[in-house]
Amino acid sequence: MQKILIFTDLDGSLLHRDTFKFDGIKDYIKKLLSKGIFIIPNTSKTEKEILEFNNELGSNLPYITENGATINGLDLLNPNLPKELILGKDKNNLINIFKKLVPENLQNKCKWLSNMDKKKQSLIFGLEDEKLNMALDRKYSIPFIFEGTKSEMKQLSTIVKKKGLALQEGGRVINLTDKVNKAKALQVFVRFFKKNNKNIKTIAVGDNYNDLDMLRSCDVPCLVFNDKFKLDQINIDNLIFSNKPSPEGWADVIKKALDKLNYNV
Repeated sequence: MQKILIFTDLDGSLLHRDTFKFDGIKDYIKKLLSKGIFIIPNTSKTEKEILEFNNELGSNLPYITENGATINGLDLLNPNLPKELILGKDKNNLINIFKKLVPENLQNKCKWLSNMDKKKQSLIFGLEDEKLNMALDRKYSIPFIFEGTKSEMKQLSTIVKKKGLALQEGGRVINLTDKVNKAKALQVFVRFFKKNNKNIKTIAVGDNYNDLDMLRSCDVPCLVFNDKFKLDQINIDNLIFSNKPSPEGWADVIKKALDKLNYNV
């Protein structure tokens, strides 16, 4: 029997961009799960944030954290699979490499969120109190705002890449990470899953530029409406997209994707 795996970004894709709510599609998500469809959050969010999402959903989903740095919960699919796979360097290692190899003039343009006061952190993330603390509790990525020119940003990105690290640009911040991403984590996840299930199809859902590699790595790529995203700038075959924003847009593209796979829910 064919297995369906849905890898999904959260903020702006499944969760409302500003309120982070998904009440309007919660029953639909639960229906998908009840039909044996696997939903795997694949996001820049931290482990604590995704566990909070799982708690709000009332389901124990496997998940990928911090832009592909870790995979958690493969054992939920099969007890013989590992509980956790760590794919990225920890943040102490990242910052040590960064400080040794990046010129000081570029370092000074990087404003680390960990050094900001709570008011600025809250303004950037759109979160407060415990939710803000969960968003900042990062193990494998370091969020920052870059206050330089486009040319300086390009220079920084080139230096970081040569040293085996990466800059992941999301909707709110830039994250310094190891050379990991959502697409690589998806591929590792699928490779493990295929050990016991050969007949699978993958759907990936995103809304921003840092989701595109993930979309290119699946069978059915889906894009949720984002008014800051230029649809004509991307080239992905067979892309499904919604003109509705999240969370309704998420349900919209999933229904289209399942129809394309001739999978009835």
